Amino acid sequence: QSIRWYSINFLEELLMRIVVYPGTFDPIHRGHIDIAERASKLFDQIIFAVAINSEKNPLFNSDERIELILGATKHIPNVKAYSTDGLIADFARDHKAVALIRGLRHVSDFEFEFQMATMNHHLNENVSTLLMVTSEHYIHLNSSVVKDVAKLNGDISKFVSSNVMLKLKEKFDRS
Repeated sequence: QSIRWYSINFLEELLMRIVVYPGTFDPIHRGHIDIAERASKLFDQIIFAVAINSEKNPLFNSDERIELILGATKHIPNVKAYSTDGLIADFARDHKAVALIRGLRHVSDFEFEFQMATMNHHLNENVSTLLMVTSEHYIHLNSSVVKDVAKLNGDISKFVSSNVMLKLKEKFDRS
Protein backbone atom coordinates (compact mmCIF):
# COMPACT_ATOMS: atom_id res chain seq x y z
CA GLN A 1 0.00 0.00 0.00
CA SER A 2 1.14 3.49 -0.73
CA ILE A 3 0.94 6.37 1.71
CA ARG A 4 -1.06 9.36 0.56
CA TRP A 5 -0.04 12.83 1.64
CA TYR A 6 -2.54 15.64 1.67
CA SER A 7 -1.83 19.28 2.10
CA ILE A 8 -3.42 21.19 4.96
CA ASN A 9 -5.23 23.40 2.41
CA PHE A 10 -6.73 20.35 0.71
CA LEU A 11 -7.92 18.93 4.04
CA GLU A 12 -9.33 22.29 5.14
CA GLU A 13 -11.28 22.58 1.88
CA LEU A 14 -12.51 19.01 2.27
CA LEU A 15 -13.87 19.75 5.75
CA MET A 16 -15.19 23.23 4.94
CA ARG A 17 -18.83 23.97 5.76
CA ILE A 18 -20.13 26.00 2.82
CA VAL A 19 -23.49 27.73 2.62
CA VAL A 20 -25.04 29.14 -0.55
CA TYR A 21 -27.07 32.33 -0.29
CA PRO A 22 -29.19 32.44 -3.47
CA GLY A 23 -31.10 35.45 -4.76
CA THR A 24 -31.26 38.14 -7.40
CA PHE A 25 -29.64 40.78 -5.19
CA ASP A 26 -30.70 43.61 -7.51
CA PRO A 27 -29.23 45.32 -5.54
CA ILE A 28 -27.89 43.88 -2.30
CA HIS A 29 -29.19 45.79 0.73
CA ARG A 30 -28.57 45.81 4.48
CA GLY A 31 -31.17 43.06 5.04
CA HIS A 32 -29.10 40.74 2.84
CA ILE A 33 -25.91 41.84 4.57
CA ASP A 34 -27.46 41.18 8.00
CA ILE A 35 -28.18 37.58 6.98
CA ALA A 36 -24.67 37.16 5.52
CA GLU A 37 -22.98 38.54 8.65
CA ARG A 38 -24.83 36.11 10.87
CA ALA A 39 -24.33 33.18 8.50
CA SER A 40 -20.59 33.93 8.38
CA LYS A 41 -20.40 32.94 12.04
CA LEU A 42 -22.05 29.57 11.37
CA PHE A 43 -20.24 28.54 8.19
CA ASP A 44 -16.68 28.53 6.92
CA GLN A 45 -17.69 30.10 3.61
CA ILE A 46 -20.71 31.94 2.23
CA ILE A 47 -21.28 31.85 -1.51
CA PHE A 48 -23.76 34.35 -2.90
CA ALA A 49 -25.45 32.74 -5.90
CA VAL A 50 -26.66 35.59 -8.08
CA ALA A 51 -29.63 34.28 -10.02
CA ILE A 52 -29.86 35.08 -13.70
CA ASN A 53 -33.50 34.89 -14.72
CA SER A 54 -34.30 35.65 -18.36
CA GLU A 55 -37.88 36.52 -17.38
CA LYS A 56 -36.75 39.34 -15.12
CA ASN A 57 -35.29 42.65 -16.21
CA PRO A 58 -32.79 43.56 -13.49
CA LEU A 59 -31.37 47.05 -13.10
CA PHE A 60 -27.86 45.63 -12.69
CA ASN A 61 -26.35 42.86 -14.81
CA SER A 62 -24.91 39.82 -13.03
CA ASP A 63 -21.31 41.10 -13.06
CA GLU A 64 -22.42 44.41 -11.52
CA ARG A 65 -24.41 42.58 -8.85
CA ILE A 66 -21.41 40.40 -7.98
CA GLU A 67 -19.22 43.52 -7.75
CA LEU A 68 -21.81 45.20 -5.49
CA ILE A 69 -22.04 42.12 -3.25
CA LEU A 70 -18.28 41.82 -2.87
CA GLY A 71 -17.98 45.55 -2.13
CA ALA A 72 -20.84 45.55 0.37
CA THR A 73 -19.54 42.47 2.20
CA LYS A 74 -15.81 43.20 2.15
CA HIS A 75 -15.88 43.30 5.96
CA ILE A 76 -16.96 39.64 5.99
CA PRO A 77 -13.80 37.61 5.29
CA ASN A 78 -15.42 34.38 4.06
CA VAL A 79 -17.65 35.61 1.20
CA LYS A 80 -17.56 34.65 -2.46
CA ALA A 81 -20.07 35.46 -5.20
CA TYR A 82 -20.91 33.82 -8.52
CA SER A 83 -23.77 34.00 -10.96
CA THR A 84 -25.91 31.07 -12.03
CA ASP A 85 -28.72 30.48 -14.47
CA GLY A 86 -29.35 26.92 -13.35
CA LEU A 87 -30.93 25.12 -10.44
CA ILE A 88 -29.70 26.22 -7.02
CA ALA A 89 -29.64 22.57 -5.92
CA ASP A 90 -27.12 21.86 -8.71
CA PHE A 91 -25.13 25.01 -7.89
CA ALA A 92 -24.93 23.89 -4.24
CA ARG A 93 -23.75 20.42 -5.30
CA ASP A 94 -21.11 21.88 -7.65
CA HIS A 95 -19.76 24.11 -4.86
CA LYS A 96 -19.89 21.33 -2.21
CA ALA A 97 -22.32 23.31 -0.06
CA VAL A 98 -23.97 21.70 2.95
CA ALA A 99 -26.76 24.26 3.15
CA LEU A 100 -28.73 27.04 1.53
CA ILE A 101 -29.64 30.09 3.57
CA ARG A 102 -32.65 32.31 2.98
CA GLY A 103 -33.92 35.33 4.84
CA LEU A 104 -37.46 35.61 6.13
CA ARG A 105 -39.01 39.04 6.60
CA HIS A 106 -42.66 38.18 7.15
CA VAL A 107 -44.78 35.12 7.83
CA SER A 108 -45.98 35.40 4.22
CA ASP A 109 -42.41 34.64 3.03
CA PHE A 110 -42.49 31.28 4.82
CA GLU A 111 -44.88 29.50 2.46
CA PHE A 112 -42.79 30.26 -0.65
CA GLU A 113 -39.50 29.49 1.12
CA PHE A 114 -40.88 26.23 2.53
CA GLN A 115 -41.94 25.13 -0.95
CA MET A 116 -38.50 26.01 -2.39
CA ALA A 117 -36.69 24.25 0.48
CA THR A 118 -38.73 21.09 -0.09
CA MET A 119 -38.04 21.11 -3.83
CA ASN A 120 -34.33 21.78 -3.36
CA HIS A 121 -34.12 18.88 -0.91
CA HIS A 122 -35.75 16.59 -3.48
CA LEU A 123 -33.23 17.77 -6.08
CA ASN A 124 -30.22 17.51 -3.76
CA GLU A 125 -30.60 15.45 -0.59
CA ASN A 126 -27.17 16.57 0.63
CA VAL A 127 -28.17 20.19 1.11
CA SER A 128 -30.38 21.59 3.87
CA THR A 129 -32.16 24.93 3.80
CA LEU A 130 -31.89 27.27 6.76
CA LEU A 131 -34.44 30.04 7.06
CA MET A 132 -33.09 33.00 9.03
CA VAL A 133 -35.31 35.78 10.29
CA THR A 134 -34.10 39.19 9.14
CA SER A 135 -33.27 41.71 11.84
CA GLU A 136 -36.25 43.91 12.73
CA HIS A 137 -34.29 46.95 11.45
CA TYR A 138 -34.49 45.61 7.89
CA ILE A 139 -37.79 43.73 7.87
CA HIS A 140 -39.38 46.33 5.58
CA LEU A 141 -36.59 46.18 2.99
CA ASN A 142 -36.56 44.57 -0.39
CA SER A 143 -34.57 45.42 -3.50
CA SER A 144 -37.60 46.81 -5.37
CA VAL A 145 -38.36 49.31 -2.59
CA VAL A 146 -34.70 50.37 -2.44
CA LYS A 147 -34.66 50.98 -6.21
CA ASP A 148 -37.96 52.89 -6.12
CA VAL A 149 -36.78 55.20 -3.33
CA ALA A 150 -33.41 55.74 -5.05
CA LYS A 151 -35.09 56.51 -8.37
CA LEU A 152 -37.13 59.25 -6.67
CA ASN A 153 -33.98 60.72 -5.04
CA GLY A 154 -34.92 59.49 -1.56
CA ASP A 155 -32.33 58.89 1.13
CA ILE A 156 -31.34 55.22 1.03
CA SER A 157 -28.14 55.57 3.07
CA LYS A 158 -29.61 53.56 5.97
CA PHE A 159 -30.61 50.71 3.67
CA VAL A 160 -27.58 50.08 1.42
CA SER A 161 -23.82 50.27 1.64
CA SER A 162 -22.00 53.26 0.13
CA ASN A 163 -20.85 51.34 -2.97
CA VAL A 164 -24.45 50.36 -3.75
CA MET A 165 -25.69 53.89 -3.13
CA LEU A 166 -23.15 55.28 -5.63
CA LYS A 167 -24.07 52.71 -8.29
CA LEU A 168 -27.78 53.40 -7.88
CA LYS A 169 -27.14 57.12 -8.22
CA GLU A 170 -25.11 56.48 -11.41
CA LYS A 171 -27.88 54.33 -12.87
CA PHE A 172 -30.64 56.82 -12.18
CA ASP A 173 -28.65 59.93 -13.13
CA ARG A 174 -28.25 58.44 -16.62
CA SER A 175 -31.96 57.84 -17.14
